[in-house]
Amino acid sequence: MRTARGALRARHALIATAAAVLIAAGGTGCSDTDETPESLASKASEAIASATAKLSDIQGGINAKGDVKAGPTENKDGRAVSEITATNSAGSTTDYTIQVNFKDSDGNLLDAVVVTISDVPAGGSKTGEARSNRDLSGTPKAEITRAVRH
Repeated sequence: MRTARGALRARHALIATAAAVLIAAGGTGCSDTDETPESLASKASEAIASATAKLSDIQGGINAKGDVKAGPTENKDGRAVSEITATNSAGSTTDYTIQVNFKDSDGNLLDAVVVTISDVPAGGSKTGEARSNRDLSGTPKAEITRAVRH
């Protein structure tokens, strides 16, 4: 059983990594001068859709958005950083894969990341760090968009 769980974790880590790469590649941080705000927003939307699809691929995953909270956002070396806390409401140790969006004060999407917090004990909490893919000015708000317990 433990070997199967290890294989499942490896698959989930691969999915989370792929989603993060998709978001980073399609994020709004492109410095190409041919890009318009509309095309950057479109790319960000496509990346979010891809991440959502990847999260949906997690077999046996349960919606656990209520188990996850984002802390205040800080600016560290130009990147937006927020501590994400997963509190396991299940009866056994489990993993969480979480999509975190960074938004400005007007609610505009600036960036998105996928965070995995592994081995959260039953009834316990564990933290992970959501760090923007690119430099963001100010201190945007971190928002939990989706969380899957698996």
